[in-house]
Formats: sequence, C-alpha cells, structure tokens
Amino acid sequence: MTVTERTSELRDHFFDRNMGTFGDENYITNFHCEQNNKQHKTAEISTERLIVRRGQTFHITVQCNIDGYIINSGNIMLSAETEDEVFLDSDEQREEYVLNEDGIIFTGSSRCIQSRSWYFGQFEENIVDICLKLLDNNLKCLKTPEKDYLRRNDPIYISRVVAAMVNCNDDRGILQGKWNAPYQCGVCPWNWNGSVAILQDWNRNGYRPVRYGQCWVFAAVACTVLRCLGIPSRVVTNFNSAHDTNGNLTIDKLYDEYGKPYGAVKDSVWNFHVWIESWMARNDLKQGYDGWQVLDPTPQEKSEGVFCCGPAPVNAIKEGDVDKRFDVPFVFAEVNADQVTWICYRDGRKEKTSVETQNVGQHISTKSCGRTDREDITHNYKYFEGSARERAIFSEADIKNRLDSQPEKKLHLHVKADESINHGSDIQVLVTISNSSSVNMACKLSFNAHIMMYNGSLVSHFIEKNMEEIAVKANGDMTIALKVLYSEYGDYLENHHLIKLTALAADAVTNENALAVTDISVINPDITIEILGKAVLNQPMIAKISYMNPLQVPLMNCTFTVEGVGLINGLERLFLGNTAVNEMAQVKFQFIPKNTGLRKLMVDFDCNKMKDVKGFKHIIVQSF
Repeated sequence: MTVTERTSELRDHFFDRNMGTFGDENYITNFHCEQNNKQHKTAEISTERLIVRRGQTFHITVQCNIDGYIINSGNIMLSAETEDEVFLDSDEQREEYVLNEDGIIFTGSSRCIQSRSWYFGQFEENIVDICLKLLDNNLKCLKTPEKDYLRRNDPIYISRVVAAMVNCNDDRGILQGKWNAPYQCGVCPWNWNGSVAILQDWNRNGYRPVRYGQCWVFAAVACTVLRCLGIPSRVVTNFNSAHDTNGNLTIDKLYDEYGKPYGAVKDSVWNFHVWIESWMARNDLKQGYDGWQVLDPTPQEKSEGVFCCGPAPVNAIKEGDVDKRFDVPFVFAEVNADQVTWICYRDGRKEKTSVETQNVGQHISTKSCGRTDREDITHNYKYFEGSARERAIFSEADIKNRLDSQPEKKLHLHVKADESINHGSDIQVLVTISNSSSVNMACKLSFNAHIMMYNGSLVSHFIEKNMEEIAVKANGDMTIALKVLYSEYGDYLENHHLIKLTALAADAVTNENALAVTDISVINPDITIEILGKAVLNQPMIAKISYMNPLQVPLMNCTFTVEGVGLINGLERLFLGNTAVNEMAQVKFQFIPKNTGLRKLMVDFDCNKMKDVKGFKHIIVQSF
C-alpha cells in the first residue's frame, strides 16, 4: 500500500515545499521527495511531498540545532520493511495492476463480446488527495476517526470502505446509479471514458454524488482508487451474470402463454456485470484464500448493513466455500446459478419448461497483463461447466436446486439468428418447430421482440406476431422464416444495442408448449482516427476523425467529443451538423500535446440515431 505524508499536520511546523523540508527552530528534515518518489514510482503523483511504498527503502536527512550547535545527521535509511499484505511478486503484474493508467473494459454479451477503453488516471493531479478524502468521508471514520485511522493498514478494511464509498447509497459516496433514461441533470453512464472527471467532480462539488453510474463505471472508479492507494486491482466482466436475491441458486424466468415476459421477478440474469478483483493476503481466513479477491461497488445487495460486496476470495468461490467472508454466497451465485424458465397460464397454472445449468457465468474476462487483448479467467472461478467436479461443488454449497421431474417433451422449438448484426441491418430469423411424437401437430406460434438493457431488463416491446395452424408432421420439423426490420427496431435502441427474441409454440391438441429465446447484439461501425505527422511535445498536431453513416437515413446533429489526458485540456466537442446516407462524417482536429510518452486520444460520436460510439488511438509523444 502507498504511504503518503499528510501535509495538513506538517503545516503546523515550518514546511518548504520546494526543498521538501519541514521543521521548527531546532531541527529541519529533508524528505528528498523527488529522489524518493522516483525510486518508489510515485513521482507522477507529485515530487513536492513524500509518497512512498511499503517494503522499499527511502532516504531522509535530519539537521538538528542543539544549544546553538548545528548537527547534520546525514542520510537516514528508514526502511518500511513490514509484511506487505498486498505485495504482488511480479514486476509485469505490478506494472499492470498498480501503475497502468490505461484500461480496457469488456461489455456486450457472451455471444458477442465487445470492448471499451477506460482511463483510470490514478496519477493525475489531486487524485491521491481525493482518494484520501474518500477514506475520510466513510461512515466509520466520521463516527470514530481514531479507530478508522488505525485500520488503514488493513487492505481488507480499506477495500470494503472503497467498495461502499464508490456508490452513494449509504453515505457521501461518489456515484449515483441509474439504469434507465432519462439522464437529465447528469451524464449518461455510457458517456464516461475515465475516472478522473468523476472523482474531480465529486471533490469539487462538496462530496455530492456524481450522476450517473452503472456497473462498469462503479468498478472502474473503484479500480482507480485502489490502484492509487497501492492495492493491485483489475476490472473483471462476468457474462450472463446472475443476481440471486434470495440465495437459492436459482434464477426464475417467467413468460406468459404468448411468449412475453410475465410479472415482476426480483432475480435476474445480466448480459454482463462488471466488478473488480484486488490482490491481498487473507490473514483472517485459513490458508489458501490469499490472492485475487472480488470487490463489487455496484449497489445490489447490502453487506453488513451497507451496499458493498467483498472482498470475496476467488478460490473460495471456485471451491464452493460459501461460509467464507465476505459475500462469497452472492458472488458464487453470480457465476453458478441455474436458470429455470416457466410459462404462466391465464388459469393460474405454472409450467416449468427448461433448466439451464451452464448458462450463467460465461467468459469471465479481464484485460491481459501488458496487452490490450482479453484474458478469459473463467477457470479461476469454477471448474469446467457440466463436469462432475463443478456439479459436486454446486451441491456442496448446500443450496442445490431440486428440480421436479418433468414428462418427456415431444414439442421442441429453436430460434436461429446471427449473434450480432451491423447497425442498420435487418435481422433474418429462422424458427424451427420440431415434433418428436408419432402423431401430427397443429401449432400456434407467438413471436416477440424486445429492446433489452444489459442488466436483462426489457424496455421496449416492438414486435408481436401470432401465427395459427402451423402443421408439423409426426417426427418432423417445420421452419418459419421471419424478418425483423431496422425500421421496426431502430428508433428504440438508444444506448442498449441488445435485442431479445422470444418464440413460443403450442400444440392445439395436447396443449404442450415449447419456448425459445435468443439475444442479438447490434454493432456500430468503428470510428477511424488518423494522426497526421509526428507527435512532438508542445508542437501543434492534427488528428483526422471519420465515421461512416451505416444507416439508410441521414444522421442529424452529428457531434464528435474528443478527450485525452496529456493531449488536450478537458474535452472538446466538434459539431458537424448532418451526414447523408453513405456519406462520411469527418473532421480535422488540432491539438498541442503537453506530456511525453504513450498517450491515448479518445473519441465519442453522437447523433440522433446512435449514441456513444467509441473510438481511441494511442499516440507516442516525443520530446523533439
């Protein structure tokens, strides 16, 4: 963990920020801030005050004035050699999980994984002070500050404080969550590209919550704070993530007899959910639970009376040790719950149609160490889906789902469509009804399409088609071709870019039903960013930014928003007006780099038909 010199206490004495010294008339201490901070890789935070890391030697010089005699003590080597509970024994991993300010967050769906760039910015101006203010404003510190200060050497305690303080549900936390439009009086969660603006906004406005966040924003801000405090952390995405409110390891999905979602259900399966992992020892547990720990600042369920989650040892989740602290049962369900589908009839009957044991907890992903590609870490959380060991651990959790025996079904249904489509394209759908009985069937087919949010909620029902008397021969199949037009879904997409298709077939004779569901991701074209010329410190340079209109209608009110730490101050909006069909929205943008090294230019495109299209370009800024 990072140890910082608190200058507020030192200002009671003489303090020279330029020399890095403080004292009174009897002694002067030189902290050698610039030299020490460079050696401790904290110089990017500041070289005007001492910021050092545990377990590494640093140097100070003390000069004493005793009875008029000046005694120079020379260099004192004060090594903070204590057990470091967050020490990660890999230079490459420390570089990635503590020092790297650049990140990738994975979103989309398990069938179409997408990525978005994020700037953590833990070394940016004032961020370390803001992180310390976050600790000072937590409920335990406000109640009994002395006890809180004494526990700040404990990464378990600190990580729980951060997880609670990143959301504002119980305290003076940083972010207010919102999962549906409108987003007036705030920023749509999809607009954020980094943590710095969020943290600075919270600090500037007197610790009032910043509007708005969703899971990846909560997680990324927490990652910034923990990396700033010296705790190795990384952002993790779980696809098909279960939110099990009652702890029974079962997520129930209810549909009516026309294949439309039925009633209000507290449990849900999110297309993706984002949390973080932090590396630490777990001296509060028996051996075997050190290492990566799940922390989740998104306010879902309370833990010990406040909205936070973790640290839950990843090893405990994999082994089904749900009695271990903290919140292991909840995270275990997020990656292991079974999904049970029911059809609810008008006469009150409720029929279980399917049980999916391998759908939840797919492609658990994080940015690869030292690279920008995706690392699949599902194996860290559970054994291979469907294996004897995986099912045994599910049972050992003592909350195994007990399924009612069901008669063998003769009617089956399958929906086939592309896993992803380009924005503006029509969706081709094949619905196949299969009859495995020895008699012919006459089926009714109901087909529905909804716009879906990433947390599984359905927001717009834009297609309902009902077909009667579909003949399906004994031991035969019947395939129906359907089409979902862009003109039918385009006006409803907003920020969600996910479509859920449901089909329900019913045999008129036997009253047997079959349900099939599939999700489709709608993909935007890439933003093209071209750097013209060489990037040199304090020299004007030009970026050419382009975006092709993918739709068969004009794009209105086209805007590029550009930002990049060390490249431009804040952000700039470039208004382009309208872009015709098959035309390119294009602009040249001049800026002057203010910092050398690897930098990132981030671009966002918005218009009337699509929001928050993201693009970025790495730029190496040279000194000459």
